[in-house]
Amino acid sequence: MGQVGYVIHLKEIKIRSLSANALLALQEFAQEEQKRQEEFRKLYEETDAEYQKKKKQEGMNLFKEDWQLSQFWYNDETADKLADALLEGADEDTIIAIVSAPSVFAAIQKKDESEIPTKHIYLFEYDTRFELLAGKDHFFFYDYNKPLEFTQRLRHRVDRILIDPPFLNEDCQTKTATTAKFLLAPNDKSKTKSGAFKHRFISCTGERMASVIKNAYPDSHITDFYPEHANGLSNEFRCYSDFEWSGWKFAN
Repeated sequence: MGQVGYVIHLKEIKIRSLSANALLALQEFAQEEQKRQEEFRKLYEETDAEYQKKKKQEGMNLFKEDWQLSQFWYNDETADKLADALLEGADEDTIIAIVSAPSVFAAIQKKDESEIPTKHIYLFEYDTRFELLAGKDHFFFYDYNKPLEFTQRLRHRVDRILIDPPFLNEDCQTKTATTAKFLLAPNDKSKTKSGAFKHRFISCTGERMASVIKNAYPDSHITDFYPEHANGLSNEFRCYSDFEWSGWKFAN
């Protein structure tokens, strides 16, 4: 596994303009992040068995949200439900892509191996720390501003996709839609070996993005499932998909 190049970048601050409390908070933040980097380094030095065990147990606890990157982790219930939606009825040939939703990837990894029917599960993420979570062979650096600049290996081969656009604006939503359409295989209504439809599309984003989502994915519908975040988020979030299952129904 290659080293993860994660460097903390703090904005330039006029120190004299900060209060004593603000300076203390900044110092504590820097110390905490330095400690986390050291933990990441130590993980790479452990044996593979120790590393896999730690990764499975800790999951998203290894990573602190960076609000400048619009990072808000799902709570466990939401991450588990989205993971189940991607895995239900899949088989060993099913290819799954998770775009900008590392907490769902972590939820899948926490499951017992008997509950994960496919090894073809890939994480697309801007924050390169998450190569540690996914592994070199299952991680792709992804910048929504360059929606097609990544491996051609999965072009039109992905059967199921979850995409969580990092920003609630039309530009971001449209560009991530370009990514999804590039990755997804044609929906030919084929089925997995268990009899479930291979194709599944999921997007979790703001309710005010409904018209943009519908325009980008005409077959999708807003569902009755409300994604929730671990640390709270004031924006009203909804789940859009082109299928129903035991976890949700179409709301319209």
